[in-house]
Amino acid sequence: MFQIFFYQPIFNLVIFLYNIVPGHDLGVVIILLTIIIKLLLLPLSKKALKSQKALQDLQPHIEEIKKKYKDRKDEMGRAMMELYKNNKVNPLSSCLPLLIQLPFLWAVFRVFSNGFENLDLVYSFIQKPEIINYISFGFIDLQKRNITFAVLAGLAQFWQSKMMMTKRPAVKSSGARDEDMMSIMNKQMLYFMPFMTVFIGMSFPGGLALYWLVTTLLTGLQQLFIFRKSKDKNIIEGEVVK
Repeated sequence: MFQIFFYQPIFNLVIFLYNIVPGHDLGVVIILLTIIIKLLLLPLSKKALKSQKALQDLQPHIEEIKKKYKDRKDEMGRAMMELYKNNKVNPLSSCLPLLIQLPFLWAVFRVFSNGFENLDLVYSFIQKPEIINYISFGFIDLQKRNITFAVLAGLAQFWQSKMMMTKRPAVKSSGARDEDMMSIMNKQMLYFMPFMTVFIGMSFPGGLALYWLVTTLLTGLQQLFIFRKSKDKNIIEGEVVK
C-alpha cells in the first residue's frame, strides 16, 4: 500500500521532472519536487502552523490553569476547554495535519535513500532515462554526504523555530519560577533541534539533505507569510482571552 500510493508516485514524479528539466540537473529536480509537495500539502501545513502558534501563545495560561487546579482534574479540564473555546483553538488541529503529511515525507526519504538505480518502478507512460546523473549544479555529487547542505538546513531550522518563539504575554502566578524554567527549556530546544538537524543531515546523501534544506526554507517562508498576513490578531499579536 505504501509503495503503490506514496513511494512509487513520488519516485515517478522525480523521474518525470528529471526528463523535462533542462540539463537533467537532479538538484533542480529536488527543488521542484519540494515545491510541488509543499503546494499539495499547503492547506494542511497552513492549518498546522496556525494551530501550533496559537497553542504556543496559550501555553503560559495553560500552565497557570494546571497550577490552579492541580488537585481538581475535572475543573482543570473545564477551564482548559473554556480557554480553547474563548480563543477558538482546537488542540488536536496542530497534530492531525502533521500526521497526514508523514507518509509523504517518509516516501521522499525512502526515494532519496534508495537512489534511482532500480527503474522497474517507472510507469509505462514515463520515459526511463538511460542513466541518472547525480552531479548537480556542475560540481555537487548528491549521492555523497554534504556538510554544507546539512549546516544550511540547521540554520534554516533555527530561523523557523525562532519565528515561533515570539514574545509571550506575561502571566503572573505563584508558579513564576516554573514558568521561567519552561522558558529556559524552550530556548534550549531552539538550539537543540537545529543541532540535531545538522547532525542527522550530515549522515544523509546530499540529495536528501538538499530536500530537507529547501522544505525547511519553504516552511519558514510560509510561516512568515501566515504570521504577517493572518487576520486572526490573537495569533499575530500573541493576545489571548483568559
